[in-house]
Amino acid sequence: MSSNTENIPEPGENGPDAEEVARRIGANAGIERREDGQIDVLKTIGGVRGLAESLLPGMVFLIIFTIGQQLNTALIASVAVALIFTIIRLVRRGNLTQALSGLAGVAICAIFSRATGEAKDYYVPGFYTNLAYGAALIISVLVKWPVMGVIFGFIRSENTSWRAQKLRARQYAWATWIVVAVFAARLAVQVPLYFADNVPALGAARLAMGVPLYAAGLWVAWMISRPTTQLAD
Repeated sequence: MSSNTENIPEPGENGPDAEEVARRIGANAGIERREDGQIDVLKTIGGVRGLAESLLPGMVFLIIFTIGQQLNTALIASVAVALIFTIIRLVRRGNLTQALSGLAGVAICAIFSRATGEAKDYYVPGFYTNLAYGAALIISVLVKWPVMGVIFGFIRSENTSWRAQKLRARQYAWATWIVVAVFAARLAVQVPLYFADNVPALGAARLAMGVPLYAAGLWVAWMISRPTTQLAD
């Protein structure tokens, strides 16, 4: 006669638990460190090429539209720049997901703008993206799994042990709020410009508050969440 315990699943057998999910998020976050243990912001955003890929399509769109007021030309040029970067990544056998995600993002912006015939709608998808990311980060703090703790904790080899320490948990919560502030600032500045139909200012704000602001926020979040003992940093 077999025991009833044979059919009882082991912990995590029916799927990953919170600890495993956190580990996977941390492992795939793409945050890089330098040899001295500090966060490598430039490498994290993909280096100079990554910075160019994130800025040039929007910059080309803004310049061409501002000068010629030709929406279709500006949209085509923007997508073309993103396509060129994608092809370069594929030729150099870069990460396929990363290569296609950048192109997809620019294409979605172009579709929004072309559908309405309004240049300012090129920036609408970004509003939804910032809102979604900001909301997700806020929820992570409220449920006591701040995303910056999950990511930085993995990088610092703390894994999720920081959750048992009130100080570390509080530091990572504040670090997450820093990144939330980045998304909130973007919306606070750019949404009014959108409704004011000020495309040049909106485009300039999007460029300045894109990867550069995110990188700065990430660095501040890293610094304020450093272990006080400095053992892991």
